[in-house]
Amino acid sequence: MLPVQRNYVGVLCYNIFSSSPKFLQFFFHQHSHLRFIYSGSTRIRPFPDYSPKKPSIRDSELVYHISTTLRLRRTEPLHRILKPYESKFRPDHLIWVLMNIRSDYKLALDFYSWACLRREPTLEARCIIIQVSVASGDLETAQQLIADFWNKPNLEINSSFALFVERLIYTYKEWGSDQRVFSIFFHVLVQAKFLCEARKLFDKLSNYGVVISIDSCNLYLGRLRGGPEGHQALIKAFKDFPRVGVCWNTESYNIVIYSFCLNKRIREAHNLLVQMEELGCLPDVVSYSTLVNGYCQAGDIQSALKLLEEMQIKGLKPNSFTYNSIILFLCKNNKVVEAEKVMREMMNHGIAADNVVYTTLIDGFCKSGNISAALALFEEMQVRNIVPDFVTYTALICGFCLCGKMIEADNMFNEMEKRAFKPDEVTYTALIDGYSKAGDMKKAFSLHNEMVAFGLTPNIVTYTALADGLCKSGDMDSANELLHEMRRKGLGLNICTYNSILNGHCKAGNIALAVKLMEDMEKAGIYPDNITYTTLMDAYCKMSQMEKAHELLREMLNRGIKPTVVTFHVLINGFCSIGMLEDAEKLLNWMLRKDINPNVAIYNCLIKQYCIRNNMRATSEIYRGMQANGVIPDESTYNILIKGHCRARNMKEAWFLHQEMIGKGFHISASTYNALIRGFLKRNRVSEARKIFEETRQRAIVVDKEIYDCFVDMIYEEGNMGTILELCDEVIEKFSVDQTRTEGS
Repeated sequence: MLPVQRNYVGVLCYNIFSSSPKFLQFFFHQHSHLRFIYSGSTRIRPFPDYSPKKPSIRDSELVYHISTTLRLRRTEPLHRILKPYESKFRPDHLIWVLMNIRSDYKLALDFYSWACLRREPTLEARCIIIQVSVASGDLETAQQLIADFWNKPNLEINSSFALFVERLIYTYKEWGSDQRVFSIFFHVLVQAKFLCEARKLFDKLSNYGVVISIDSCNLYLGRLRGGPEGHQALIKAFKDFPRVGVCWNTESYNIVIYSFCLNKRIREAHNLLVQMEELGCLPDVVSYSTLVNGYCQAGDIQSALKLLEEMQIKGLKPNSFTYNSIILFLCKNNKVVEAEKVMREMMNHGIAADNVVYTTLIDGFCKSGNISAALALFEEMQVRNIVPDFVTYTALICGFCLCGKMIEADNMFNEMEKRAFKPDEVTYTALIDGYSKAGDMKKAFSLHNEMVAFGLTPNIVTYTALADGLCKSGDMDSANELLHEMRRKGLGLNICTYNSILNGHCKAGNIALAVKLMEDMEKAGIYPDNITYTTLMDAYCKMSQMEKAHELLREMLNRGIKPTVVTFHVLINGFCSIGMLEDAEKLLNWMLRKDINPNVAIYNCLIKQYCIRNNMRATSEIYRGMQANGVIPDESTYNILIKGHCRARNMKEAWFLHQEMIGKGFHISASTYNALIRGFLKRNRVSEARKIFEETRQRAIVVDKEIYDCFVDMIYEEGNMGTILELCDEVIEKFSVDQTRTEGS
């Protein structure tokens, strides 16, 4: 009567609160003893009674003899004591004997194994021994017996599933009556990725009042998470399962939160975290860390940091995974210095940074070009006995290659091999790219051959690096051959490959070939990007064909391809180089109207040309406009302006810019010093000229020989022989060496 009463209470509660799923979940969580009561209907179906085939008199005698022999001679090998019965033994006998010896689990299992060696047991016999194993507490054997059946090759899933479920339910009541058998079966189906069948089993068992264990249900949820379809099935199961008594735990919620994050539904994941607490299921470090990682993946670092603070307030200690999500986000967004601060904060909280955290930071510093900071972290790893792996070494090799430090990259590669770390395609491709950029194509191709010899397959990135190197070295014939080889190997050429070769044609002055390659790209279904157009524009600008360059800009805009600042720099520099300053200014003003922020290089082009024209008023206007738009002058800006003001004899302005440049730590070029000294001498401001000349000597900057001659004459008239001799030594050292080099070359 009790099960019926429980069922009635469960159905009543479900009917009352079905309109409030949140309350229903809370109710079943608080009253776990009721979790099996609701099965979707008001009546639970009873398990069928087991009624096996009856043995004949002759069969009964054989079964009796086998059973007796097994009990009396149990210490002897079965193959010996059962040899007299082998010829008469049939599959039905297995079940009948098991009925006699079922109380002795080990004997029953050994006998089943003996029977299996002779003939494939029936599905009924397999289900019987599974039930016996579970009832005896040997869950591992039961799981293996089920898995052996479902791992068979060429298994017809639909029919096998229906038969297996039927036999397992049929044998349940007589042979075990332990509901764990169904959770094990469900578990095996999920592990074998038969998720549809697992769901069918769950629904069928709910009719018998059986609830699958929470661990098996969590495994099911975990297998469902993934793409949109899997996520929908997961959410459906998450909503449906509590209706038949499954009581979700923290792990369950964590799986669903992860799935929401994976499908970029971060707000829903956060709402679920809040609901957990409302339902009395407390979130743990995994819950918060998963959501922190989700926010980082979505680019919302503020929400991630707020969540990190919230979990600490609640007494949950973030782990390395929590911090690593934030560190990885910052590194990907070129905020590596901030990322290192987060690591230091993490370590201050007593959480040791592991290999993953260090490698993430090392990779971030390498990609930002700060190889010294990356090496400092690498050394710190070793001091702390944190073993770098091949990913760490590859990151450093990529960093050295990016900075053009190929000797250091080679040394790191050799150290990596000494530590028995096997380089992969990424490692080799980085080295090949580095040597290609350095113009050492012999070494680049040697590395290519080496990686092939080691069984690694060069990919499109590897070949693009080689093609780019050949183009930059002017070997267009080899680059074209490589292009054909890539096609023969079936490698899908990408935009980077085409752009590299197109750039090579442009540098070689073969614009016609570059245009044809652009047409071939489109025929192959690869459409030009802003780099393609900018490369061609640059070639036309250098040939003073501004109309064609401008036409490419119009074509680019008509195609909806957004020009970059580099594109505009190429065009403005082109206009400036042929003296079309008005057109260059018009293009600059158009950029500003379209909210495209010019960079300092664009302003430098215009400033330089106006300085050459000696139009310092226009120069000053451009300079003021540059500062008004928030563009900070760089070293080139100051050098250009100083020389321009010196040429216009505005020495007061030139002196002011010179002082400002020194204050900012910029490097003043030798030509700028020459202009300053000559400008002051022309204005008879000898003291300022001498002061700047002494500055060049202190900074070991070589100015023109005529300036040295001028100061030698000046000091000779003053009678300062010691200084004259010093200057003469400098002239001999600096200019005679340069003359020797010139003659030698």
